[in-house]
Amino acid sequence: MLALASGASYHGPAKLTFASAFTSWTLDPWSLAAIVILGGLYVAGVVAVRRRGERWPAGRVVLFCGLGLGFGAIATMSFVGVYQPVLFYVRSVQTVLLLLVVPLFVALGRPLSLFIVVRPRAGQRLQAAIGSRTAQLLTFPPVTTFVLVLTPFLIYFTAWYAAGFGSGLVAQLTHLALLAPGFVFFWTLLRVDPVPRAYPYILTLWITAAEVVGDAVLGIAVIADTSLLAGPHYHAVAYPWGPTLATSQVLGGGVLWILGDIVGLPFLAAQLIQMMHEDEADARAIDAELDAQEVAAAPSGVLGGASEAAVTAEVSQPPMQRPWWESDRRFSDRFRALDDPD
Repeated sequence: MLALASGASYHGPAKLTFASAFTSWTLDPWSLAAIVILGGLYVAGVVAVRRRGERWPAGRVVLFCGLGLGFGAIATMSFVGVYQPVLFYVRSVQTVLLLLVVPLFVALGRPLSLFIVVRPRAGQRLQAAIGSRTAQLLTFPPVTTFVLVLTPFLIYFTAWYAAGFGSGLVAQLTHLALLAPGFVFFWTLLRVDPVPRAYPYILTLWITAAEVVGDAVLGIAVIADTSLLAGPHYHAVAYPWGPTLATSQVLGGGVLWILGDIVGLPFLAAQLIQMMHEDEADARAIDAELDAQEVAAAPSGVLGGASEAAVTAEVSQPPMQRPWWESDRRFSDRFRALDDPD
């Protein structure tokens, strides 16, 4: 719902207030079409999976459709979409939502896994493409992080930023240019879908730290810039209310910095949860391997008259068994047994 503000040369939305933040909406046909199509395909895939008697958790539907596509609608059609051509800091909110928030929840919804389950043949080709050498090179974590950090720099500090206000095509391409590197970044690091290569989670934590630094550098660069970014556009808008143009730009830099870092918190939480799940799976695998070794070390026969308890005790305590960490390939290089000096 748009309203014209008072002012001879201003023809935009009314002053942004707490109330108007909830009541101001606009229609972005391209964004709406993308949201409806993606949401419809995802739900149709879930229905197909469940009709076959297979399980697809409702939480993933909430993550993809409710949060991922929901924040996409907020970024493009709520007050954010209404005021982003007017206020610099609102445009910054849109940038963070499209670059970090929407891709994070879309990736957590595991769309690639759903596609592979619903379309097995096409899924095999997709998995082959994902596992290719080219995909591994393009999704190397330093590369994806560099692209994620560089993209908003290119948008904000080139003519690209102002061009998005005068061309609907450029605006939609800008949305895609933010969404794509964000999705690739979260998809490859969260590892909830098939990925070209599974890197250790300790590396993803370092990469996350680098991304946080990148957000801070971008925000500080915007704050420190003494010239107005897209100054002619904002001067032409000439809104008669709200902060000055310089203050709006400083607020926008703060949004890119602080809000970008806050968004990293659920990403870190998802990584920690994945790490715990992986550790639990590794522990079960190690326990199963140790049990198999104990069974293999047990005597093939039992003396007639021996009780079952005695046999169990003998099997569960094989003589001079090496500690598991010395035989586990992940730790054998770290904990090598010292040779007996005698």
